[in-house]
Amino acid sequence: MLVHWFLAAVHLLALAVAFWAVLTRGTAFSRLAAGTGQARQVLLADNLWGISAVILLITGGMRAFGGYEKGTDYYLHQPLFHLKMTLFVLILLLELAPMITLIKWRIALSRGAVINAGRSKMFARISHTEALLVLLMIVAATGMARGVTFA
Repeated sequence: MLVHWFLAAVHLLALAVAFWAVLTRGTAFSRLAAGTGQARQVLLADNLWGISAVILLITGGMRAFGGYEKGTDYYLHQPLFHLKMTLFVLILLLELAPMITLIKWRIALSRGAVINAGRSKMFARISHTEALLVLLMIVAATGMARGVTFA
């Protein structure tokens, strides 16, 4: 029983950190675009965003498919779970361009090169959109926790 509780708590905390980190990254991108921010702030928030996403994947996978919660059959037949996974896929698709760019930034900075922050304004919008999608995932999760169905 404690494992169930621990996984649920870690999953919920990772959702909170993910929301904060991607929102913070968006703000850091906006500041960078305005000339008042630093790439280091963007990269720090991005690190937390990535770590929280990995924790969400692991704990969510264990809870849904590892026998720690209501069972795989429940999740596969729960419309709100499908909504959560759709939102997750949308986040992954939106994340491709910022992720690739930030990997390039990390490589450039490690070599002492200058980064191209030209798309920072667009990445700020993407990050803020992802934050909204994380919030919608939380809303779907609360519905699942309450056993909401649409039958």
